[in-house]
Amino acid sequence: MLKAIIVDDEANAIKNLKWEIERFCPEVSIVDDFTDPTEAISGINYLKPDCVFLDIEMPEMDGFQLLKELRFRGFNLIITTAYDNYAITAFKENAVDYLLKPIDSDDLKRAVSKMVKQKEKQGLGFELDKVIESIRPPANRRIPIPLSGKTLFVDREEIIYCKSDGNYTEIHLKEGRYEVITKSLKEVDKELLTDAFYRVHNSYVVNVYHIKEYIKGDGHYLIMSNNTKIPISRTKRDDLVQRLTI
Repeated sequence: MLKAIIVDDEANAIKNLKWEIERFCPEVSIVDDFTDPTEAISGINYLKPDCVFLDIEMPEMDGFQLLKELRFRGFNLIITTAYDNYAITAFKENAVDYLLKPIDSDDLKRAVSKMVKQKEKQGLGFELDKVIESIRPPANRRIPIPLSGKTLFVDREEIIYCKSDGNYTEIHLKEGRYEVITKSLKEVDKELLTDAFYRVHNSYVVNVYHIKEYIKGDGHYLIMSNNTKIPISRTKRDDLVQRLTI
């Protein structure tokens, strides 16, 4: 029997997850749950669970900070998250299990089954510091856009794609907005500094989380979340397919 702790600032989320675990995962025993991250730290250090189900986005202390504060780290980590796109790819790359809310019972069973196999083969625990640093979102998730007489700060998640216009770049944002700045696309690409953006063409850099469709017929191109068609350079196609795991 695996001892587990649930940490989530929403009591209803804890209640729902406990119900799912009790119904579908008899090999897991919930020994405690916490809505307060500070209390959770003490509880994890004292109870030394085999597994922690951790909500990453909490108002007073996020899950990353909670992990940093722990003394006991000999447990398997299963992240619970609503939609945090910046972290999903990183969770996969670091073999950290995650469950998207609302939690699907089949996904839960798969995560628990994987955890049981890991315990049987190699014991629990992992290099938590390395994982935390690799999945923590960038400290500066906003980029400055220099405009005439002012600087606009925009969250990277708001950017759908960037289009080259000679020495200028059009930055296309959600809700149909776009801004034109006096920087080349190459300069803008360097400033984005995140794996979420990829230069699919000499004239375009796209936010991969805003890709809606990949069309392979009639020349390869993307349909973005705002329904814009973006061409894909022949030399970029194979790499893009790997990045999108399609």
